[in-house]
Amino acid sequence: MTSYYLEDFSVGQTFESGGRTITETDLTFFSMLSGDWNPLHANSEYARSTRYGERVVHGVLGIAVSTGMLHELGIFHDSIIAMLGFRNWNFLAPLLVNDTIHLRLTITSVEPGKSGNSGKLGRRFQLINQVGAVVQEGESDALVLSRQGAAKKQADTPQGAAPSHT
Repeated sequence: MTSYYLEDFSVGQTFESGGRTITETDLTFFSMLSGDWNPLHANSEYARSTRYGERVVHGVLGIAVSTGMLHELGIFHDSIIAMLGFRNWNFLAPLLVNDTIHLRLTITSVEPGKSGNSGKLGRRFQLINQVGAVVQEGESDALVLSRQGAAKKQADTPQGAAPSHT
């Protein structure tokens, strides 16, 4: 994997993950994990009578899958310090079993920190389905190492110790 550091990013830069099909197993496991057995997710007969005509996958499962797709990109493997949260996340269309989605990540801001060791990266997430529709989108800032910060971190790691990946 090739990690990007703060200075490798620029506003407007985009990255796209591979696709992933949402399965019946995903829906069931997420219901079990979250405890959310709302009939819209778990009852086929009930869901048939809704505007969607079928069961809808939990919206927050889309958020979880987007973070996995972010990891798949590999661009933050050695450089991420912390995700600072999600904001303005919108469910624009239903996420359904058998939808194949991928992540488009767009860099919205790059702000170097005072020390020069890290900075804040603004990121826009878009989950896109198999027909090209954006089904979910939102923003998430992250703290990311600069190349200087990565070199300092490596120099501070005791010889023989495995570097930590936060």
